[in-house]
Amino acid sequence: MISNPAILLLIGIGVLGITAVILWPEKGLFSRWQQARQMTDRARQEDALKHIYKLQQKGRHPTVESIAGALNISTNDATELVVHMQASQLLRLQGDDIDLTTDGMEAALHIIRAHRLWERYLAEKTGFDEAEWHSQAERQEHQLTPEAANALAARLGHPTHDPHGDPIPSADGNYVYHGGQPLNQLSVNMPARIVHLEDEPEAVYAQLAAEGLHPGQIVRLIESNSTRIRFWANGNEHVLAPIVARNISVVPLPVADGKETAVADQPQGTRLSELPLGKTAEVIRISANCRGAERRRFMDLGILPGTAVTAEMRSPSGEPTAYRIRDAIIALRPNQANYIYVKQA
Repeated sequence: MISNPAILLLIGIGVLGITAVILWPEKGLFSRWQQARQMTDRARQEDALKHIYKLQQKGRHPTVESIAGALNISTNDATELVVHMQASQLLRLQGDDIDLTTDGMEAALHIIRAHRLWERYLAEKTGFDEAEWHSQAERQEHQLTPEAANALAARLGHPTHDPHGDPIPSADGNYVYHGGQPLNQLSVNMPARIVHLEDEPEAVYAQLAAEGLHPGQIVRLIESNSTRIRFWANGNEHVLAPIVARNISVVPLPVADGKETAVADQPQGTRLSELPLGKTAEVIRISANCRGAERRRFMDLGILPGTAVTAEMRSPSGEPTAYRIRDAIIALRPNQANYIYVKQA
């Protein structure tokens, strides 16, 4: 039995300290665990609202099973989530039908607005790679309050579409639909403008990004059948599987618009990454898909139309490649050099 008062005091202080660490309001471990759990529950609820809204916009019916699949949770957990959301007056259940209430619609539009604004922010104001925009926005969307979303929209100049062409709902829930049709529904030789690239699933979007495609580009369909879609865009010929091409939405351009047709047919140089070592080329343009900090960096380095660029040397690993630009040696990775289009001198 311990009888030393000093030891007993130390033990008492230790117990109090441990209790404080666990139970301290707001900053204690228990409070943080509760906050994290509440955040997870809210994120699941908001993801479910987003899933239901998107399906209904496509004329499809959301189900408990589709919610479970979209959120990667069990059917039992999805059922509990739906019941909780009904009790919170976000959903209306009638048999197997799941509909958003007015409050549910408002919450769904907010989370979609937050996601797409954040993607626009990442594209315009940061150096995040295009492949990261969606996953980064997935995490950040749950942190933005309506007030923060409004402030972000004002900072970005109240954009109407995200970098992929998806409409950004306004604060009152209105939006401008891109009005496009799938590329594989376009008539052969009909010029059109890309207005949207579907960013889900990520593997398909990564393939579209690797092709250098982005909203605003002019395309012309060359061939369309059950096995491949062949089209001209960005100064290059592209070949995609029909299931992938369906994720590209376009708006046909008037055939009589000779200017647009010429743009679609006009070669626009080759990517700098394809310039052989020892060769010199002239910069034609920087891809419109190069945004934000990356674009500003290129311009600060003097990479502008008319600038001469020479491929000097390449790392033994294959990247980066050193280029001579305005008497300076600049190392660029292939994904960076792909943004720069040149013509050999």
